[in-house]
Amino acid sequence: MNATTINHNWYDANQRYLSAALAVVRGAIEKYTFSSQNQSEVEEQEYSRQQDLQEAIAAMPAPSALDQVCRIFGLSNFECDLLLMCACMEFSGDFGGLCAAAQGDTQRAYPTFSLALAALPDAHWDAIAPHAPLRRWRLIEIGDGRALTLCPLRIDERILHYLVGTEYVDERLVGIVEPLGDVGDLVTSHQKLAEQVALVWNHTQKTGMLPVVQLCGSEPTSKRAIAAKVCKMLGVTLSIMPAQIVPSIPNEMETLKNLWEREAILSRGALLLDYDKIDMTDQARANAIGRFIERVNSFLFVTSRERMHQLQRPVVSFDVHKPTTEEQTVLWQSTLAELAPQLNGQLNRLVAQFNLSPSTIRSAYTEVAGNLSQSQERDLGNILWDACRMQARPRLDELAQRITPTVNWQDLVLPTAQEQMLHEIAAHVRQRATVYQAWGFAAKNTRGLGISALFAGASGTGKTLAAEVLAHELRLDVYRIDLSSVVSKYIGETEKNLRLVFDAAEEGGVILLFDEADALFGKRSDVKDSHDRYANIEVSYLLQRMECYPGLAILTTNLKSSLDTAFQRRIRFVVQFPFPDTAQRAEIWRRIFPPNTPTVGLDATKLAQLSVSGGNIRNIALNAAFLAADAEEPVQMKHLLRAARTEYAKLEKSLTEVEIGGWI
Repeated sequence: MNATTINHNWYDANQRYLSAALAVVRGAIEKYTFSSQNQSEVEEQEYSRQQDLQEAIAAMPAPSALDQVCRIFGLSNFECDLLLMCACMEFSGDFGGLCAAAQGDTQRAYPTFSLALAALPDAHWDAIAPHAPLRRWRLIEIGDGRALTLCPLRIDERILHYLVGTEYVDERLVGIVEPLGDVGDLVTSHQKLAEQVALVWNHTQKTGMLPVVQLCGSEPTSKRAIAAKVCKMLGVTLSIMPAQIVPSIPNEMETLKNLWEREAILSRGALLLDYDKIDMTDQARANAIGRFIERVNSFLFVTSRERMHQLQRPVVSFDVHKPTTEEQTVLWQSTLAELAPQLNGQLNRLVAQFNLSPSTIRSAYTEVAGNLSQSQERDLGNILWDACRMQARPRLDELAQRITPTVNWQDLVLPTAQEQMLHEIAAHVRQRATVYQAWGFAAKNTRGLGISALFAGASGTGKTLAAEVLAHELRLDVYRIDLSSVVSKYIGETEKNLRLVFDAAEEGGVILLFDEADALFGKRSDVKDSHDRYANIEVSYLLQRMECYPGLAILTTNLKSSLDTAFQRRIRFVVQFPFPDTAQRAEIWRRIFPPNTPTVGLDATKLAQLSVSGGNIRNIALNAAFLAADAEEPVQMKHLLRAARTEYAKLEKSLTEVEIGGWI
């Protein structure tokens, strides 16, 4: 007999049992109401109902829903009958009239506690007390009335459906608590972590001290997957609730807590409280969530970026890391299946660059597989590479400005030494997998594996352009970090902002471009007060994250001399961008106009006499192009002369005859 048949048999038997139990309670109300009836007839009907009930009990293949409610909530016989009396009102259309007749009042066509005390056996007053199960667990609801015993009683809808055998989440929890099902197989390290958590809960259940399990880390999907696997091992269902939903008003919090605890009991459920998006500096919100965690009595996961402290309830914390390089490789191979051999060895490079979670790997493959033609399979490596870039973008797009690289080495004019150093930086990024993993450098020393570069030079000398060229060469995204939005006067805020940037960037190994780095990375001062000490902590934290960051981090500065020498020693590459000389300026002028731009009579040698940087040259060329387009003419020296005057006025400089002599 399969599970579907067993469930169907239980459902039918449960319906029969519930109907028999309701009939017994109804019979008790009728006996009280019509006490003047022939006693032998009453006893015969009562005996018949009891017989039906016993037969229904014997036919149950497993405990009925009513028995389970009575057991898990600890209901007495009278409390069980009182609950059934309220259920009769929902199942019998004429039960309201029976209640009115029993109470001698046509206005009281509903169950009351007074009626239950008078008509049901083994009655006791404290069944209606606030601390008793019926009210504590909200199995019944009490309406308005002048006296407690005369108030209308009603069975809670969630309990009513449960008695029938229908499972559903309480409507008051819908939109607050959502089910979280199985998320597939875990990588080996996450599977071991799930087994550890399951062992902890199995052990502590026996002692009666159920701790909170805290899953810490920057990857929310992996933490949820581990929690789901733990619940599958323990045979419980998992639901998720955002921590920001937790009410701060005590009464509302107590209502939510009670509703969830009841739901956890009825469905044998566990709750995952998602703390990842909570602002840790919002102390009032953190305190409210802490009170909820300490009070709720159920299997409870808390997912957060960092460990929570100062909780009275026992907490067991586990750090959840991304899958290892080997695990990501295996996951890619199993996901790609027959397509894996077509990568021709590119898989190692893909894994070395993108530190992805299992769900992100599957999403990247799904994005590619749905639109992959046979001709594109030959370029599968590049297509997957771009898909991984796209998957890694959303988290960082909220924190920094993504620059789309459209330039290449032909657009960059630098002295040979500087250009060669940029090629070396690109080689370091490309060959990380070979040197760190295959050749064993990462195993020998895990520190200092980050690739960092300092680009120093005056404004407009090509620092940002060089970062774009590297991004284009390496087929990576480059993100510009506005340091004015990172540096904060509040203690600890700068480190938090930097952590968010680096954590988000690690997944895609993007190029991080910190413009005008001297704002944060100036010479560390002697410690004269607490502000000096925390300023130094900020610099130290940045150095630590750069040394561990698996991608390329570029810092730009206009004043190299303002940087701390100890800081410079921990940078792998320092590239000095000089002000371009005449020959370099002439080369920039030759390359500045796109091939489609119409030009007539331009003389790069004469234009190179302008003593300006590459950035200013671009501004002049662009302004001249607009002037020429508006005049419906090709770009000529006269347009460049007007544009040069505008640019020099902006720089508060005067054009000399030496610079523009012989232009027109």
